[in-house]
Amino acid sequence: MNFDWKQFYLSGKGRVNRQQFWLRLVLPGFIISVVLMLIDLAIGTYDRQDGVGLLSGIFSLLILIPAILIYIKRWHDRDKSGWWNLILLIPIVGAIWFLVELGFLKGTPGPNRFGPPLTD
Repeated sequence: MNFDWKQFYLSGKGRVNRQQFWLRLVLPGFIISVVLMLIDLAIGTYDRQDGVGLLSGIFSLLILIPAILIYIKRWHDRDKSGWWNLILLIPIVGAIWFLVELGFLKGTPGPNRFGPPLTD
């Protein structure tokens, strides 16, 4: 089991399955965001009006590009172009579609036009 974090977080090539999506992006990102928000509240850097704190805001900016790259690879696992990320521009329906496609539907079995399934 040789995990290449640079390939996973900093490249838009290849595929990412549902398990990797949830366990290496969504869950850690959520936990870190909550912890940073609590720290922001404790040290007084959380702005209730804007709903963001200094540390949690910086983390959100840092994770933005890696998240987009992982979303692209998740679309690739579904045998779709990364341009499908633009579905998020459609209010409500786009977010639901995005969540269902990337979070709950299986990728294509075996190799597809984006390469073989990622294994580790």
